[in-house]
Amino acid sequence: MIPIHEQFHSWQGEGVHSGRSAYFIRTLGCPVHCPWCDSAGTWHPDYIPTKIERFSAEALAQRAAARKPEFVVITGGEPAIHDLLPLTDALHACHLPVHLETSGAFALRGEFDWVTLSPKRWRPPLATVWKQANECKLIIDSIGALTEWAPQLLAWDVERPIWLHPEWSCIQDATILDAITEWIKVHGKPYRAGWQLHKCYQADLRDPGSQAAVPLGGNVARGY
Repeated sequence: MIPIHEQFHSWQGEGVHSGRSAYFIRTLGCPVHCPWCDSAGTWHPDYIPTKIERFSAEALAQRAAARKPEFVVITGGEPAIHDLLPLTDALHACHLPVHLETSGAFALRGEFDWVTLSPKRWRPPLATVWKQANECKLIIDSIGALTEWAPQLLAWDVERPIWLHPEWSCIQDATILDAITEWIKVHGKPYRAGWQLHKCYQADLRDPGSQAAVPLGGNVARGY
């Protein structure tokens, strides 16, 4: 049984598969604790629900298949803290491709058709997950973030895109946006400008299974 924060039908708003119909399964729990997390309901004591629902892999797969998406996205929280092999097997048995969104800090357990790695400085990715990822999504929350990951990205295959996403509270920060623009102009492939298109549409909230996002502003004194 897997603890689930939410599951809903929307479309992928980020990365290579942007704009495509997707069913999202957001697992509960995350030890990474990003200070600007927009899914704090998966782990933060102020927002985590009092009632936690758990589902079998088969039940989750049946719910997803009933909505007829192009693929399923398993996300979190940090989904890789769970053994996802039973879930990926159940989804594949329903002929649904399975995508994973992960910080890469934990070994992947499951069979995935696409892996999006979003590395976090608080708990860096494992070398094995760097190799398994099909695309990388860097959250740019400061100018320094652009150079912070450069050593790890030197060995990145240029055919696998690296998306530069402004952290959502910085989307009107011209300094951040200009820095991303200049980085891409100077370095080119594999860097691409990223955006969370689904938030512009409020697409996820159109499904009753989606929970309202809970963005954090960060409080070092409280450990996040």
